[in-house]
Amino acid sequence: MADVTQSAILSVKNLSVSFGESQVISNLSFDVTPGRTLAIVGESGSGKSVTSQSIMRLADIGGARYTSGKILYTNQANTLDLLALSQEQMLRVRGKEISMIFQEPMTSLNPVFTIGDQLSEALLLHEKLTKAEAMAESERLLELVRMPDAHDMLARYPHQLSGGMRQRVMIAMALACKPKVLIADEPTTALDVTIQAQILSIIADLQKSLNMAVIFITHDMGVVAEIADDVVVMWQGNKVEQGEVKQLFAAPKHPYTQALLSAVPKLGSMVGRANPYQFPVTVMRDNQLVSIGAEVEQNTARYDQEPLLQVNDLVTQFITKKNFWGRATHKVHAVESVSFNIYPGETLSLVGESGSGKSTIGRTIQQLQQATSGSICFEGRQLDRLSPQEQHRLKRDVQYIFQDPFASLDPRKTVGFSIAEPIRTHHLIRDEKAIQARVAQLLERVGLQAEHAKRYPHEFSGGQRQRICIARALASEPKLIIADEALSALDVSIQAQIINLFMELQQEFGIAYLFISHDMAVVEKMSHRVAVLYLGQIVELGKRAQVFDSPTHPYTQKLLSAVPVADPTQRKQHLLINGDIPSPVHEVGYQPPQLEYTQVSEGHYVAGVPKDGAFYNLQNGEYFNDEAKTMA
Repeated sequence: MADVTQSAILSVKNLSVSFGESQVISNLSFDVTPGRTLAIVGESGSGKSVTSQSIMRLADIGGARYTSGKILYTNQANTLDLLALSQEQMLRVRGKEISMIFQEPMTSLNPVFTIGDQLSEALLLHEKLTKAEAMAESERLLELVRMPDAHDMLARYPHQLSGGMRQRVMIAMALACKPKVLIADEPTTALDVTIQAQILSIIADLQKSLNMAVIFITHDMGVVAEIADDVVVMWQGNKVEQGEVKQLFAAPKHPYTQALLSAVPKLGSMVGRANPYQFPVTVMRDNQLVSIGAEVEQNTARYDQEPLLQVNDLVTQFITKKNFWGRATHKVHAVESVSFNIYPGETLSLVGESGSGKSTIGRTIQQLQQATSGSICFEGRQLDRLSPQEQHRLKRDVQYIFQDPFASLDPRKTVGFSIAEPIRTHHLIRDEKAIQARVAQLLERVGLQAEHAKRYPHEFSGGQRQRICIARALASEPKLIIADEALSALDVSIQAQIINLFMELQQEFGIAYLFISHDMAVVEKMSHRVAVLYLGQIVELGKRAQVFDSPTHPYTQKLLSAVPVADPTQRKQHLLINGDIPSPVHEVGYQPPQLEYTQVSEGHYVAGVPKDGAFYNLQNGEYFNDEAKTMA
């Protein structure tokens, strides 16, 4: 930990920011010192990102007015008030002295320029290097952020990289000129826990070597506990609490901080429980802490009945390259020989890294993607043998909730229209007044109000839009809902409420869920069974208690070890999975290894070979044991 007595390199003093008539930040003050990490936390709309954009003077572009305050930056020469600088003067500070990692790397990288061109741009501008020198330094920066095949990466375009790789490119760009202050705005929100652990480790290592000040903006309290020295808690544009991380986690003073910390799903909180549980959620109402809901055991899975969904030896592959004559030369082996059942009232979770095949399985079940081979049966009927009328009926019984609620709602239609659409499509209710009454009932069921039906998607927050998508999925009275990363972009307080909503709906209607997620703490809280995917194949499958309390496959162990714990006194050494998940792209004719499964206890299956206790390495067909340090 850095010397606390060092003077601040960046001081925000009584900052107030307005957009039009709306004041989004009020009298915000904090200091950042070299070598220390300040975390700014709060829910969506609390002013976190506007604070970071104000420091970089990027908020001006969106029409921000700085109605009061100063942002003082102290470099070797003098102290500058960043708010007093022109945009031309800020160009000399931005990127060179203060850098920023943005939340969404795909939209922050220019799709028409190579990674090498984009990395070298800041070096050419600020460091006055030649093109060859800038390219050599760009390669070194990619190696610094542990990018495999750094030299080859320089010639690639953003769309050719995975999410984790693009985020590392953004970090390399931000660090190119060795900035004194690094602002990281939700840099790990959409990343898997293993990639997140790597990126947090990279930032911490670079901070030590450069004595850099870091401002880390996040709503993930586990990440805050893992990396922060100091914390600023924001709520509705105001700083409501500030303190050292251990002190703030141990004894939060403000009701909002207490609510925020109580909503964090903690890995290990379900030890000793056979079934998922609903827990009361503490929220802020009229500046008071209010507890919503009760503790309810989720004993809804009907294992005594026939499976609702049966997936047998499912294979889904995509052609990626063709030769001059149009013949396929390379394929993505997205899903390979996957088999599982889902029972009525059960939640089965699919977990694994990006590229492991989770979403492809969900999309193939929903018939949004065609299977290469294998079979999917719903209520005993094979999907590829259904008549067009039966296919139409299936879309009523199986509903899909997408990761991005804004992208899955039509911006030109009211939310009432979107929710009513499945009712009209499947002719569930024919009377228009009865349809409107049903829409109002659904909105109220997901915690919104009947009058919200007349509003458009842009008028709601992310959490509210996700509730609207849940209401739309419920409109057709489905038997199975596929929730594809449906909670990953939500604040912990909203997330906790929506977890309980999912469980209440399951209790009430007996709905089964295929829950696709990379958030292991959420998966632990709401799953009956869990399947762990690696390179399109299941490596471990069992009841939630079996997989989480006694993970057997080394990959499952490393996945769980990468989860940040929301307790700063328990910062741990991760079993890091080095490098990226190996490529699932292979030449036509390649056959992936056929896994053998060992039943280690009743209903708990692990991919491996029982003879010598070793497990199969899916990357190259070699064996490795529990002592192996890495999977890749």
